[in-house]
Amino acid sequence: MKRRILGGTGMSVSEYALGAMMFGAMGNTDHDESIRMIHTALDAGVNLIDTADVYSGGESEDIVGKALKGRRDEVVLATKFGLPMGEDPDRRGGSARWIRRAVEDSLRRLGTDHIDLYQMHRPDPATDIDETLAALSDLIRAGKVRAVGGSFFAPEEIVEAQWTAERRGHHRFRTEQSPYSILTRGVENRVLPTAQRYGMGVLTFGPLNSGWLSGRTDPTAGHRNAGLGTKMFDLSKPGVQAKADAVRKLTALAAEAGLPLAHLAVAFVRAHPAVTSVLIGPRRPEQLADLLAGADVELGDAILDRIDAIVPPGGDVNPDDFYIDPTPAITDKRLRRR
Repeated sequence: MKRRILGGTGMSVSEYALGAMMFGAMGNTDHDESIRMIHTALDAGVNLIDTADVYSGGESEDIVGKALKGRRDEVVLATKFGLPMGEDPDRRGGSARWIRRAVEDSLRRLGTDHIDLYQMHRPDPATDIDETLAALSDLIRAGKVRAVGGSFFAPEEIVEAQWTAERRGHHRFRTEQSPYSILTRGVENRVLPTAQRYGMGVLTFGPLNSGWLSGRTDPTAGHRNAGLGTKMFDLSKPGVQAKADAVRKLTALAAEAGLPLAHLAVAFVRAHPAVTSVLIGPRRPEQLADLLAGADVELGDAILDRIDAIVPPGGDVNPDDFYIDPTPAITDKRLRRR
């Protein structure tokens, strides 16, 4: 497994990262099997594990903590804070009050005394970024966190955080975690170039676009086709129809190249020079084994050009793919003055 340096942190991380969102009630409820999957990834050379407090209400962090007993030093351990941990409005966001509580809860569940990368899961429009960065800097000085980063930040929010850190003397975000796949290329326009400009490491998630690029016969069928994600699979919608058409063409291209579609999809993300590590989020052991088998696949210019012809650079095939909007807009009825 090849490695790259994570931004300016000096930490060397594998090009594949194991995303732990599917461990626990949100995916695989078998703790023993999930732990075996983590060990399989470590044995294959993966050294970056990414989880979050909100995944299965902390259960994912518990599983990761159990799996790392005796192996903690082998791992660059990343987790996230900020999304709601219950109905209490003070148990979310980027306030110093919540950060101090959230990090202690994550450390306890993970069974460790430090987190290598602590990420803000989403921007918090209700909290001054200066407050958030000050609290995170305190954690670094206390030795509880090694580096901090953001996730799903818009380019202007990345810039604001960098400028605030410089002018206020805080530790700055060293990483950005963004969705990126052949079907969701919008981050190529401004997010990835902005991260590069500031020397940030980039972790990407969703390389298979919620199963659309997994290679299965019917990507609209599966456990994700429910709840908030339903509109991502509704073939009556033009954006979903366009995505289905693109997947058919990409499937043919992968077959022509002698590759499984999933290997083509992950290798495409790895090929971008801004990307440090690609998060893979398997739910079952066979899914993990299949993804690990493609770790050495590299795409030449000819294949990348063919992909560009199917999905032009800088665009999202289906604008409704991201049902959690990271940045509030006036169309969000919750923002109306009451």
